[in-house]
Amino acid sequence: MTTTDVPLTKVLGAKTAKALAEHLDLHTAGDLIYHFPRRYDERGEHTDLRRLEVGEQVTVLAQVQGIGVKPMRQRKGNMLEVTIGDGSGATLTCTFFNQAWRERELTRGRWGLFAGKVTEFRGKRQLNGPAYQLLKADATQDEAAEEIEEFAGALIPVYPAAQAVPTWVIAKCVRTLLDTFEPPADPMPAAVRAKRNLVGIGTALREIHRPSSEAALYSAKHRLKWDEAFAVQLTLAQRRARAAAAPGTARPRRDDGILARFDSGLPYELTEGQRSVGEEIAADLGRAHPMHRLLQGEVGSGKTLVSVRAMLQVVDAGGQAALLAPTEVLATQHFRGISAQLGALGRAGELDGDPSGTQLTLVTGSLGAAARRAALAKVADGTAGIVVGTHALLYEGVDFHDLGLVVVDEQHRFGVEQRDALRAKAARPPHVLVMTATPIPRTVAMTVYGDLETSVLSQLPRGRSPIASHVVPALEKPAYLDRAWKRVREEVAAGHQAYVVCPRIGEGPEEESSPPADNESARRPPLAVTEVLPALRDHYLKGLRVEMLHGRMPPEEKDAVMRSFAAGDVDVLIATTVIEVGVDVPNSTVMIIMDADRFGVSQLHQLRGRVGRGSAPGVCLLHTEAVEGSAARERLDAVASTTDGFKLSEIDLEQRREGDVLGASQSGKHSHLRLLSLLRDEKLIKEARVEAAEVVGDDPDLTAHPALAASVAALVDEDRAEYLEKG
Repeated sequence: MTTTDVPLTKVLGAKTAKALAEHLDLHTAGDLIYHFPRRYDERGEHTDLRRLEVGEQVTVLAQVQGIGVKPMRQRKGNMLEVTIGDGSGATLTCTFFNQAWRERELTRGRWGLFAGKVTEFRGKRQLNGPAYQLLKADATQDEAAEEIEEFAGALIPVYPAAQAVPTWVIAKCVRTLLDTFEPPADPMPAAVRAKRNLVGIGTALREIHRPSSEAALYSAKHRLKWDEAFAVQLTLAQRRARAAAAPGTARPRRDDGILARFDSGLPYELTEGQRSVGEEIAADLGRAHPMHRLLQGEVGSGKTLVSVRAMLQVVDAGGQAALLAPTEVLATQHFRGISAQLGALGRAGELDGDPSGTQLTLVTGSLGAAARRAALAKVADGTAGIVVGTHALLYEGVDFHDLGLVVVDEQHRFGVEQRDALRAKAARPPHVLVMTATPIPRTVAMTVYGDLETSVLSQLPRGRSPIASHVVPALEKPAYLDRAWKRVREEVAAGHQAYVVCPRIGEGPEEESSPPADNESARRPPLAVTEVLPALRDHYLKGLRVEMLHGRMPPEEKDAVMRSFAAGDVDVLIATTVIEVGVDVPNSTVMIIMDADRFGVSQLHQLRGRVGRGSAPGVCLLHTEAVEGSAARERLDAVASTTDGFKLSEIDLEQRREGDVLGASQSGKHSHLRLLSLLRDEKLIKEARVEAAEVVGDDPDLTAHPALAASVAALVDEDRAEYLEKG
């Protein structure tokens, strides 16, 4: 019998095993048995060709509708063109060079599976030299290939494949494996299986590949989804249990400290959300166990103010707080903003400072030697109660006197090791507050941040203006882009300012785009700041004060540009996504995002949040050459239709590879989510969370469940567990 750890060379032979290893990274029987079909085609049921996009690697079930041979003009030989369709009206052209003999088997009316990369030539979608497997149309067609007999039942599995290893080759390999496969010991506790009505692991693994019925396939998928969700939730439950038992330093709130004085001096009232979230954080800080809290909220909801109040509570209790920002621009912005908020309370020891306050210090990589020494001395002796910085805070030589709270802004911009390095600078585990303005769907919060308590700020402070968003289809309606530039001029004439955002800085070694593949329609490179700037200065926005900002500029130059823009000395700032988070210029009212289809949904939402931050309404214009009806255009239409970040986060999740949500790219192992949908399986994830908490509550180390512990180790490997723990 074949167990999961048996090499595929012993099951399939050296040649086939080598192809699976090289092209699909499948090495053992376990790798192959967990290489699940991505969909199932039904014989007689037509595959919809209308949604296929250029550049997509596809396997389609279609019927030969026409065939013809014609000589090639530019080289010797002939080309066989086969038109296939699925009955929806959409067609694909399959082209074969100097292979006229295929005309004998690709006869009109034959159904088959065709695999290849969708390209476009003269406006027509096509597959060049596709691999294909003809299906047996009816009992009278004895020309059908022998391989088709191996397709069992009505459901034909379609696997994630490679050009050299098409789906039907994988299906054949799986069938060979199933003949001798010995399923592993069932890791799911019997009590959970019975309570949740889950089929055994052996049944699930067989039915997922060779389903005997739709009902059996559903049960198999449901069970295997449970394995994935349960493994992740067990890891998180163990993490929560360890965190609850970890020793920390309580930083209780004082009624007569800097925080109380700061609150009494605020020129506005806290929103209800800021007050309630503030109480949650204050209670966490007052406990002798490290806080691990995720604070998410819409752009402009006041997360920074909430974090400042938390930092002051820690300073009142004798500790220090560090705010880690992903870029120098954002770190400097935070430093200035917090300095302004604290006023004299942040300048203790200075002539105009409040002696009962604290000191605020900025640590970035661009500090001069003398300034750096002075800043680090304040950090080391505790004079600086609040330290703002970039990854420069992580370097050796940055020592804290008593680090009590780490605030990580825009956590998704940092690597695991970077976040952990800052926490390691505390004598005892510090409290941790993770902030993000990228709204996270509930299931992602439960799955990726399941070891963190979650707080949400959904209420915008009074005075924030609405933002209107519109798509500017440059190819279909060129006049719309002209109108967009006029709108910028109108806003500047009214005393406001504007952003123009581009996907790229300009030509550079790290930005050279690879040439298009043969017969693939060439897509122009994304627009770049250095290319668009002259056109704006010399033509579209001639006469306005236009400056640029991007990540390759020297820090002092970036800082000077931001200062000028904030002071109103620059009308239009053309920039990359360096302005994506934290940049706060209330006088900015209009943003044009060039090639908006090159950005993700969450990124567009973040960028849009840079306008409308004052009393005047904001407008965001999404420039694109994507045609109506394309997936890219639908994504932009969705962004334009709502400013609800949580709704957009669901759309964003739909379009991402959900397996990467757990950081799958950090590991080459086959341990990411295959079947579980963070978008559609919320109920299942909640149930798995409940069961995991019960199991870990009774058996924290899973000592009584060795098969389950091994399953968790396989599905959530060591790298992934660290990702979850340090998130």
